[in-house]
Amino acid sequence: MGTPDRPLRKLGFLTIGVFDEQDPAAGHESTLQVIELGERLGFDSAWLRHRHLQFGISSPVAVLAAASQRTHRIAFGTAVTPLGAENPFRLAEDLSTVDVLSGGRLNPGFSVGTPMGFDRYREALYPDTADAEDYSANRLVRLLAHLRGEPVSATTAPEGFETFSDHVQPHAAGLADRVWYGGAGLSSVAWAGDHGLNLLTSSVIRAEEDDDFARIQAAHIRLFRSRHPLGDQARVSQGLVVIPTDSASPDQARRYREYAEARLPRTRQPLGPQRMLFAPDLVGTSEQIAEQLHAHAGFREVDEVAFALPFTFEHEDYLQILHDIATSLGPLLGWSPPG
Repeated sequence: MGTPDRPLRKLGFLTIGVFDEQDPAAGHESTLQVIELGERLGFDSAWLRHRHLQFGISSPVAVLAAASQRTHRIAFGTAVTPLGAENPFRLAEDLSTVDVLSGGRLNPGFSVGTPMGFDRYREALYPDTADAEDYSANRLVRLLAHLRGEPVSATTAPEGFETFSDHVQPHAAGLADRVWYGGAGLSSVAWAGDHGLNLLTSSVIRAEEDDDFARIQAAHIRLFRSRHPLGDQARVSQGLVVIPTDSASPDQARRYREYAEARLPRTRQPLGPQRMLFAPDLVGTSEQIAEQLHAHAGFREVDEVAFALPFTFEHEDYLQILHDIATSLGPLLGWSPPG
């Protein structure tokens, strides 16, 4: 899949939605404009990262609700929302509401376990229950049950003029089937397959059985599909950082190369006790990037991507990168915008 004889089927992009602390409205508006441009260029999906106590989007559900009213076709995703910082019942209500507002375009993605940077805000979030909370995959099982419309109340008896449902409202039919799981290691991708979820595999994985990023990612995808009820038809989306320079100015191209080179040392070997391994950012012309992707074992296993936009670039940089991905790189990978 993703090779010249198996064309790329779905093209998406991922952004963190950076903003200036002194003017957060401008950064959020920039993100909405980027999503609008993505729809005009024909992208199939736009994905938002989820950040807490940082200068990136902290409420992707709210931003996607706004985006749903400014677009008509493009699908939305979160990649990923750390469930350890969420209440599954309340989140199910918010996700279902956005899915209804967007006409069924939401593709929420999640991670489980202790969220990144959790020690910074655990007491503010769970002042009395932090040590008692369950941060495991059981939290996602609860969320899925709510999204499927399973009962959460034992009664629907009215109270005066008030009527009640026994399951989360609004109910967004089909939303549970569009849930994605961010898997970085063998156990997590196997769990996602066993539970029939869609798999997000990004530019960060756990090097448990190898030191080669592309080989590890390909092995993860194959393991996931071997455990999934849909087998080879199970959906997987890859999220590498790609930065085409076809229409970039000389200054933009220089900054892009410097950005990638500064991040290169972390890609040379697994890091830390969990042996986290990062993929190199791909910078160059669309032809150069396409050649690298066609040789990438992980990419060859997928027919969907959500290419990640660099975190610290300017608004105009994102416009140029998205334009080149949609008009140059995508077609070289066999993708074509919807008719």
